[in-house]
Amino acid sequence: MTNPTAALLIIGNEILSGRTQDKNLSHLATVLGAQGILLREVRVVPDVENDIVEAVNALRARYTYVFTTGGIGPTHDDITTAAIAKAFGVKVVRDALAEKILRTHYTDDQVNEARLKMADVPEGARLIDNPVSSAPGYSIGNVYVFAGVPRIMQAMLDAVKYSLQGGVPVGMLSITCNLGEGTIAEALTRIQEQFASVEIGSYPYFKQGVLSTTLVMRSVDAAANKAAYDAVHTMIAEFGGTLMEDPNKTA
Repeated sequence: MTNPTAALLIIGNEILSGRTQDKNLSHLATVLGAQGILLREVRVVPDVENDIVEAVNALRARYTYVFTTGGIGPTHDDITTAAIAKAFGVKVVRDALAEKILRTHYTDDQVNEARLKMADVPEGARLIDNPVSSAPGYSIGNVYVFAGVPRIMQAMLDAVKYSLQGGVPVGMLSITCNLGEGTIAEALTRIQEQFASVEIGSYPYFKQGVLSTTLVMRSVDAAANKAAYDAVHTMIAEFGGTLMEDPNKTA
């Protein structure tokens, strides 16, 4: 079975200006990987309608799923919904259930046209629950439209993740040693050629005067992943390397 694939489209001038750092990519990749959905591409586009339309249409034609973050709030620069509707060739409509949710969440004196704008969706879209701040996301076709705020984005992803058609979970093994990349590059290339179904990543770092490398093996084939790991472990020993703790390990 071929694993489903996905792309992430990050929308927002604030990301491209450097004012805001994206915190959604890592979370999305981790959740999708656990379900056997391979995140294969990430794009960042400004709050420009044509740029969003072009990116959405290119990505949805190429991947099983497309996830977007940002641009579905109440302000003038929140244009994602209009762009998604244009990409699908449909109208923007006010969803009755989304409006009811917003009117229930806000007091009467807080309800205004700006907030009700968050009830607007492309015609035919399906709402995605937002237990954090009520304003729903939505999906249309194979495109899932989330808020950019990490806590809200994560809640929206939780609401849909079990409805996604997954595949074999992506396994990951890592090992860190006190050898530089240049020392092990040729041997590592041979291991990669031997285990074509395993993605082997090499990530150098310099800490406390020591140049070291973390090697990461990722694959949907657990047996091949373990065999590649064992080969890397043997290679490190052959070069006289010492195993170390991965400085990026969060467990």
